[in-house]
Amino acid sequence: MVDRPRDRPHAERSAAGRANGGNGREPSRSSEAPGEIGSRDVIAYLRRHPDFLERHPEALRLMQAPSRELGHGVFDFQHFHVERLRQDVTRLTLENRTLIAAGRGTLASQGRVHKAVVAILGAGSFEQLLQTITTDLAVLLDVDIVTIGVESAGPPAGRLSMQGIHLLQAGAIEALLGPERTLLLRDDQPGETVLFGAAAGLVRSQALLRLGFGRGAPLGLLCIGTRQPGRFHPGLGTELLTFLARVISITISQWLTPRE
Repeated sequence: MVDRPRDRPHAERSAAGRANGGNGREPSRSSEAPGEIGSRDVIAYLRRHPDFLERHPEALRLMQAPSRELGHGVFDFQHFHVERLRQDVTRLTLENRTLIAAGRGTLASQGRVHKAVVAILGAGSFEQLLQTITTDLAVLLDVDIVTIGVESAGPPAGRLSMQGIHLLQAGAIEALLGPERTLLLRDDQPGETVLFGAAAGLVRSQALLRLGFGRGAPLGLLCIGTRQPGRFHPGLGTELLTFLARVISITISQWLTPRE
């Protein structure tokens, strides 16, 4: 009968334990350098922490899948299965990081828009409101320039002749956005002087939003520009920008409406 390890007499195993310092362990393999954690230590740790790979899935990428020689023309599908699981873990880890980054970016944008809305609602006069939009909003939204374009038809246009307010020809906004679209995002396009004035050469990405000031009032255009190409791209979520434009439209409309 073959003398397997489990068939060895207790005395031999005890002698091996005494040779290893009395701890009952077999001598370490020669491949393990002194001071390194042995394979038995790793196995013992995993036994005490069976959820280790669940808590640290990235460890799978550091492990080499086992392979077995099963004979000519015979393939070990276990090896391919482990490799596929490793690829899935890598892909899911990347997707999770992307989602987390997107979520943090959305929260940051939401906070900036909320601060901008509070500043707009807190304006004590019509002139302060326009100054807040054309000056403070650039800082609050982390962009380079914010202006308002107003078509030069109707009485309110003459009241908007100040820095950051640009008069547009009648029909210019509809020609730019179309009859129904309320927003236009340009990911990499220079700004136009008629929209951004002297800062047009600085603009590389822009968001243009339609503003409505009430029945009988001319149309307006909120122009947000930044020097960073791709900042406003077609796939960007526009709910926050649309909300901001709506708040600006309502607030300006209230100031333009004569109070009784």
